[in-house]
Amino acid sequence: MIASSRPVVVVVGSLHYDIMVDAPDRPRKGETVTGFGWRPKFGGKGGNQAVAAARAGADVRMVGAVGDDDFGRFLLSNLTTAGIDASRVARIDGLGSGMSVAITDSSGDYGAVIVAGANAAADPQGLADPTLWRDAGVLVLQNELPDAINLAAAKAARLAGVPVCLNAAPYRPLADEFIALVDTLMVNAIEAEQFSGCPVGDIASAVGAARQLSSRCATVVVTAGGDGVAGMHRGQDPVVVPALPVQLISTHGAGDVFAGTFAAALARDHAFAQCLEAANQAAAIHVST
Repeated sequence: MIASSRPVVVVVGSLHYDIMVDAPDRPRKGETVTGFGWRPKFGGKGGNQAVAAARAGADVRMVGAVGDDDFGRFLLSNLTTAGIDASRVARIDGLGSGMSVAITDSSGDYGAVIVAGANAAADPQGLADPTLWRDAGVLVLQNELPDAINLAAAKAARLAGVPVCLNAAPYRPLADEFIALVDTLMVNAIEAEQFSGCPVGDIASAVGAARQLSSRCATVVVTAGGDGVAGMHRGQDPVVVPALPVQLISTHGAGDVFAGTFAAALARDHAFAQCLEAANQAAAIHVST
C-alpha cells in the first residue's frame, strides 16, 4: 500500500447546526427586524475549520460531540461528505447538538449566538489513542469546547510531538498551563485587543498586538479583516500580508476558512509566510462568494 502524501490535520472542536438569517440590519435591544430569508448550515468553529482544511487538501481527523438528534445526523453527514474522518465524534444521548443563530446584515457583517449543547460534554479520553496522532502535522483547537478538553488535547499532542494551533475564539482568558502548550496563537482584531489590551484598528496596530502576544506564545497570527494579516515569530521581523480586494458578500465563517487553510499549509511544512498567504487567499474567496 502506498502511503498518502496528503498532510494530516487533527481538529478537536465544536460542531453546530447553524441557522443563518439575512436581514437589513441586526436588531438592537428590544427591536424586531424583518429579515429577507433563512437557511440551515453546517457549522461550529471546529467543524468549519475541519472542512476548510480538507478543502485545502489535508486528511482531517475530527474529535468532538453531537447529540443523538436530527441536527447531529446532519452534522455527521456533512463531515463524511467533506471526506473527514468523523469516527471519533461522540454521539451523546439525552443532549441536543450544538447550534447557533447568525444574522448577516446588508453590509455583510454578522452577529451570532451559540448554544454549546453536546459540545460541552465532549469526552477527552479518546485523545490518548495513538492512532489519532499518527503522521499528524498539526492540532487545531478553538474556544468553543471546555477548557479541560483543550488542555487534554494539547497535552496529548505535545506527547505525540504534534504542534498546536489555537484559534482563540471566542475570547476567554487562557491559563498559563494551557498557553505554554500552544505553538501558534491565532486571533482576530477584537480578540487581539482583548488579550493584549492594545486597540487594533489597522495593520500597524495588529503588528503591535502580535508582537506583544508573542511574549506568551512563540508564533502569533492576527487577522485584521480588510486591513490584512499580521504574523509574528518571537524575536523575528513581522510578516504582513495585505488584504485582497474583493466584493464583500458576507464575513461569516471567514476566520474559520483562514484557520483551516493555514493549518493545512502548516501541516505541509510550508514556510510561515506561505501559510499566511494561502489562508488569506482562501478567506478572500470565501467572503466574496
